[in-house]
Amino acid sequence: METASNVILIFQILYVATALGTMIVVISENRNPLKTISWVLVLLLLPLVGLIIYYFFGEDSRKQRLISHKMYKKLNRRSIGRKELMETLNPPVEHKGLVSLLNRLKASPLYGGTNVTFYSDGVSKFEALFKEMEKAEKHIHIQYYIFLDDEIGLKTRDILVRKASEGVEVRLIYDDVGSWKAKRNFFKDMQTCGVEVQPFLKVAFKILTSRVNYRNHRKIVVIDGKVGFVGGMNVADRYIKGVNNGIWRDSHIKVEGKGVAGLQTSFLIDWYSSRKEFLASDSYYPILENKGDNLMQLVTSGPVGQFKDIHLGILQAITNAKECVYIQTPYFVPTDSLLLAIQMAAMRGVDVRLMLPRHSDTTFVHIASMSFLKEVLDAKVNVFFFEAGFLHSKLMVIDSSLTITGSANMDVRSFEHNFEIDAFIYNEETCNKAKEIFFRDIEQSTLLTIEEWEKRSRIEKFKESVTRLFSPLL
Repeated sequence: METASNVILIFQILYVATALGTMIVVISENRNPLKTISWVLVLLLLPLVGLIIYYFFGEDSRKQRLISHKMYKKLNRRSIGRKELMETLNPPVEHKGLVSLLNRLKASPLYGGTNVTFYSDGVSKFEALFKEMEKAEKHIHIQYYIFLDDEIGLKTRDILVRKASEGVEVRLIYDDVGSWKAKRNFFKDMQTCGVEVQPFLKVAFKILTSRVNYRNHRKIVVIDGKVGFVGGMNVADRYIKGVNNGIWRDSHIKVEGKGVAGLQTSFLIDWYSSRKEFLASDSYYPILENKGDNLMQLVTSGPVGQFKDIHLGILQAITNAKECVYIQTPYFVPTDSLLLAIQMAAMRGVDVRLMLPRHSDTTFVHIASMSFLKEVLDAKVNVFFFEAGFLHSKLMVIDSSLTITGSANMDVRSFEHNFEIDAFIYNEETCNKAKEIFFRDIEQSTLLTIEEWEKRSRIEKFKESVTRLFSPLL
């Protein structure tokens, strides 16, 4: 009996020492104070469980050179150097500061001569994607956060395998955590059939704690360096068949013309980061003709840089808004600065509209999202709940000539932890098309009033308040 008590005492001492040591590490990393406090709360309020959660999701691997920032910059410069020199372009006057900011942050050049086609449902997106992949003659570069072995995944695989057998270079990057549900043999079989397959930050137990937290959330396809796709849709049946409570509403775009070079650069940098194979020959950057009137910047962000490029770009865009800010996002866990920018825009008379799903696929994040709504409602932001299913679209419209769409959600995880890509598109016609999509979704949405929101039960409000304490970690 005494021996058992001694064992328990030793375990308690070791646990307390480990927890205290972890808290010291968290504090000494000089993170955002709110995030530091959140992790300390996790460690204090959730004994043992909190420690496990931290080692899986809290460890800051940026200082461990998860992906060398120096090499990232070098690859970006070399890839940009292989592309066709861009002519002098003149973005709309009201967005020149934003263009300059994004270019200086991570050398995101402004591309002209680009055509953009919107897809707001999985059926039309995959039909267009398969049609373009079938036409591939030289290479297909395909990258998804989620790539499942369901019906649409098998169809995608069959096309990739067939094109590889025809001599087309086919390269696939999938996120090893996002695609967990796919059988491992699914990707091995593609590799055997000639597709070059590379998981992003493959998870093994010995290095699990440094890799679960940083995931590649990008969805990119580049075909022959001439046509590209980017947006919020992964490869899974739910994008075609929907979910139990309705459709899976998402946004994706096809890019034709010079802007494709930006998608190619992002893919090849990720390919090097994962495979350590540098590909930057002229064959991947063909001379591209003008295909449209859109000006575009492809902006990437992730945990390897000092600045959070997409976050700063969105912050700048909202701060400069004069007429309207329309936002679609599945998760709304904004940073303090972004929340303030949204409130200030609404309070100075800008038409600010925020659209969220009524029901989410992630309960904890959804509850945290709800905790921010009173603050935006008080600032006269119009909040809409999408009722026809799950809204997974990441779409922003600013004034009359700026559209932002891609893979980034409006939450801390997308802005700080995930590898993301967004297209900043400067064009009045494209902006009008994005507005049409937004207003079409409003027809399937309910406007939230402050009176309705105040009627929530005390239990709901308390759950939201508690969950919000951990919002810097989401």
